[in-house]
Amino acid sequence: MSPRELDSNGSGSMSENGVIESLSQINPEKAVQELMQPCVQGIDDHLIEFSEALRTVAKALRRAAEAKATAKAEAAEWKRKYELERARNMQLEQTGLSSGKDNCECKGEKTDNLGKDSEQSERCCGKHGICSHGVLHNGETDPDYKVVRDMRKASFKLLWGCKGESSDQHKHDIVSFESGNITTAERSSKQISLKWESDPQTVLILTKPNSNSVRILCAEMVRWLKEQKGLDIIVEPRVRTELLTESSHYNFVQTWKDEEISLLHTKVDLVVTLGGDGTVLWAASMFKGPVPPVVPFSLGSLGFMTPFYSERYREYLSAVLSGPVSITLRHRLQCHVIRECAKNEFETEEPILVLNEVTIDRGISSFLTNLECYCDNSFVTSVQGDGLILSTTSGSTAYSLAAGGSMVHPQVPGILFTPICPHSLSFRPLILPEYVTLRVQVPFNSRGHAWASFDGKDRKKLAAGDALIVSMAPWPVPTACQVDSTSDFLRSIHEGLHWNLRKTQSFDGTRDP
Repeated sequence: MSPRELDSNGSGSMSENGVIESLSQINPEKAVQELMQPCVQGIDDHLIEFSEALRTVAKALRRAAEAKATAKAEAAEWKRKYELERARNMQLEQTGLSSGKDNCECKGEKTDNLGKDSEQSERCCGKHGICSHGVLHNGETDPDYKVVRDMRKASFKLLWGCKGESSDQHKHDIVSFESGNITTAERSSKQISLKWESDPQTVLILTKPNSNSVRILCAEMVRWLKEQKGLDIIVEPRVRTELLTESSHYNFVQTWKDEEISLLHTKVDLVVTLGGDGTVLWAASMFKGPVPPVVPFSLGSLGFMTPFYSERYREYLSAVLSGPVSITLRHRLQCHVIRECAKNEFETEEPILVLNEVTIDRGISSFLTNLECYCDNSFVTSVQGDGLILSTTSGSTAYSLAAGGSMVHPQVPGILFTPICPHSLSFRPLILPEYVTLRVQVPFNSRGHAWASFDGKDRKKLAAGDALIVSMAPWPVPTACQVDSTSDFLRSIHEGLHWNLRKTQSFDGTRDP
């Protein structure tokens, strides 16, 4: 039977695969489309499954990279401690060998000296408080840079006290369990005081640039510290050049090279800042590890961290150098940037420490920021708005305050979680404990990139899949107090922000019975 006969009868035959019903109702192109449609749909389903599998693999690789980052940070810390201990032991051995060569006949005297050193070390690193002690050794000097000579770094001790009274309570004795009752030591109500166990010898002075009043005060302070206190002075290379331009008398001032900045904490006993809060942030950023005690003088506009007046610097510095002095331990945040492309290696320059806050915002993009936030691997929320602020309690009076966050006493250990203009009526700020680890991640479906800034600088681009890991750093910034931590904090918000300042309600009527 021919196809024409089929058409005349008005009936058609079913093909073997059951796809074509009638040859008279379709053309060849439509037949091809009907044949290919189930195949294309099947391919789409497989592509969706494959993309979901790739996303699962990417998440697993990212978690592995984060775990590797944590392990690498812990290993680096243990390595740093080991190298410091090894350097100290080698220094002690070299000291003992040199003394043995010079005085071979004085073994008994050397033994007595070693005994005294061990007693001093035991007294310095006793069971109570927190103490800092180290031996310095510098290399060859450069004629263009006068560096610190060989000397023993001053040791000090931190004591816990309440209302000005010292206490020998150890810093880890927080919770006790006696007779079936749990009691706490109430650390937040205790002041911390610093007591020198050996006289400070080296002072680092950091100044606000481009200020004539600061330049004049710095020159006067350097001369007074050297002539009246007999201290070694270290300044920035820029400041040393300015001082030598003014007078060759300041030839005794020392400075450092770029490669020596990482060793400043081993050379400096005390840091003096002349400027505002920005100068304190700059001083903290110079120390990637331990930070010496900081004495901040107020020469800026707002001074939440600068309680000392420059007009009375002689009185204040004399009190700090003699000790004891109340201090505030200002906690810092440690930040890691993890790239989505880092599948085999943890891609980050090095941990970034911030004293105020780390901000994740949308930059110049017109789209809302889309951020997924996790706290110790538990999902917190998705931020849709202008961005997010992760702040220390010291930074609670900075950007976080402007975004609606609460003001928190700087001695309270915690992390502020403050959204920036969230597109939600129920997104309120949070205060998280200091022991948590936060992860802020840009999801793959984000419309635009995000930007992270650390204490207002060092902006880094976060693309889709990138994450920012934030935790509390182990090295706080100890700043000296004029009175104590609480009095200085309340005075700063009263004078700087005019907190709760209003006209007193008038009264001219009768009192309630």
